[in-house]
Amino acid sequence: MARPARRRSALRTRPPARAGYRRDPQVKLHADQPQSLNTVTAYGPGYIEINLVRHTSSVLVMPEGEVRPWPVDRFEDLEPAHFEQLSELGPEVVLLGTGSRLRFPHPRLTASLARRHVGVDAMDMQAACRTYNILMAEGRKVAAVLLLEPEAG
Repeated sequence: MARPARRRSALRTRPPARAGYRRDPQVKLHADQPQSLNTVTAYGPGYIEINLVRHTSSVLVMPEGEVRPWPVDRFEDLEPAHFEQLSELGPEVVLLGTGSRLRFPHPRLTASLARRHVGVDAMDMQAACRTYNILMAEGRKVAAVLLLEPEAG
């Protein structure tokens, strides 16, 4: 037995394009970024790679400028003065990569940033690296402090 033919709508049309919106059959899923921005290119136990340069101690990285050594390797050694230095750089948000596990800094440590309405997000180092790359690609003024703690043993 033959199937009946499907009826097609006689008024099959495309919806009108919105003003200022151009239909383009090619879809681009990534943003063009200048090559000069600092990007986390790899990480692992005891190292982080930024722009293909390996670092084996804690660093402060922002989208532009040089990658700076961070004077603290252990989470327990953080002091309010360290965060005061960050507030002078004028970031919108600070990502604190706390090493291999998530730990939250005491509010007294980040008070200088809170007074300037700068957000502080603590996360493990791997999550901080991924989040930094996303915010940097969005053009945000982000600072990432990535703690590379010495191996126990």
